[in-house]
Amino acid sequence: MSLVTKLKESFKNSSAFQHIVVYYLITVAVSTLIVSLPFLHNEGVELSFIDSLFTAITAISVTGLTVVSISETFNTAGQFAIAIILHLGGIGIMTMGTFIWVLLGKKIGIRSRKMIMVDQNQKSLAGLVKLMMEIFILILIIEVIGTILFTIHFLQYFEMWTEALFHAFFLSVSATTNGGLDITGASLMPYQGDYFVQSVTMILIVLGAIGFPVLVEVKEYIQDRIKNGRRYRHRFSLFTKITTLTYFLIMIIGAIVIYLLEHSSFMADKSWHEAFFYSLFHSVAARSAGLTTMDISSFSLATLTFISLLMFIGASPSSVGGGIRTTTFAIMLLAVWNYAKGNASVKVFSREIHQDDILRAFIVISTALLLCSSSVIVLSYTENFTLTQIIFEVTSAFGTTGTSMGITSELTSVGKFVIMILMFIGRIGIFTFLFIIRGHETKDKYHYPTERVIIG
Repeated sequence: MSLVTKLKESFKNSSAFQHIVVYYLITVAVSTLIVSLPFLHNEGVELSFIDSLFTAITAISVTGLTVVSISETFNTAGQFAIAIILHLGGIGIMTMGTFIWVLLGKKIGIRSRKMIMVDQNQKSLAGLVKLMMEIFILILIIEVIGTILFTIHFLQYFEMWTEALFHAFFLSVSATTNGGLDITGASLMPYQGDYFVQSVTMILIVLGAIGFPVLVEVKEYIQDRIKNGRRYRHRFSLFTKITTLTYFLIMIIGAIVIYLLEHSSFMADKSWHEAFFYSLFHSVAARSAGLTTMDISSFSLATLTFISLLMFIGASPSSVGGGIRTTTFAIMLLAVWNYAKGNASVKVFSREIHQDDILRAFIVISTALLLCSSSVIVLSYTENFTLTQIIFEVTSAFGTTGTSMGITSELTSVGKFVIMILMFIGRIGIFTFLFIIRGHETKDKYHYPTERVIIG
């Protein structure tokens, strides 16, 4: 049996989780080749293999950490290619693949449906193709609206309307996919006093990070209200209720905490509206976007630590963001609260959380903590930076956020490799990462007698 035949047989027998990882790795390889093409670079620019690989992974994982300046390294064609890769990584390769497959009139088989289910964290094969089409169209509409709004507004910044359009397009894609990359060379700092740009950017970030199923349910709710008026009472899923409440609570609390921690230091000489937008924008962006209107290093140690926590939590499941995800964080808090009250189960919104989901939440958090802690230890040994800078970089990579204290480009090859692994795992998700090793789910053939052990 030839090597190619063995690889095909091995791939055929592997799980949907492993298939997803393989497809993402292939996408990374192709993206690396694309960003390495000399005609996409500015004149005189040479990009090493590891920097090309890093750029490809940061775009596919929609993280935003960069070892090179996008504006200084890539020409207009190269920047457009980066935007397409961001779009592919943001909505997911299975969503994009499904859309193309449907356009070509191809049938979506059971194997592909299983991979879609894994890629979008769904629990059922029913309605997956329709969901993918709705996600793709919704994200496209959001990006188009964002591009139009930015283009009209950017006409005051750029002499040529084509330049305003391209900057608007790139920012809309970067914000919606929570990619965090920019072509200004200074993120959104040129617009730190422009509250229109910041407001539209925050809305795009939230729409991309709150979760695709939430967007689909909201769209259905609006359609039902238009069609049936107030007579129809739309029932939102438990996922949408928990996700939406948790997301906005963390966003609001985050903004308040950032302001309280900085009101006597960074915010001391700022007006109320400046303080408001600095606090709110960086609470929103810290979840998974990575765009910033200031030098993030200007914040105090306490604020940087708090933002690291926000990045570790990340965005919602089935969204463009990474981290442990909002529902995981919410279920952990609910489980601890109910256990402290002596409750045998976790109840919320007149529903009871399944025990498997509670177990999964703690597995995700434990694995994420172990992964990030190990990465911090390795980088503390290989890199000559402070512990705060390293923790910030690690949580930013794992949460696919992209905010940095300016150390990314100065990392050693080992450091870059560690960050690339974190970005990749942050994009595919902890469970997909664990299932790479686990493979197919198997049932126990026998059980030993159960015995209790001392905990805590």
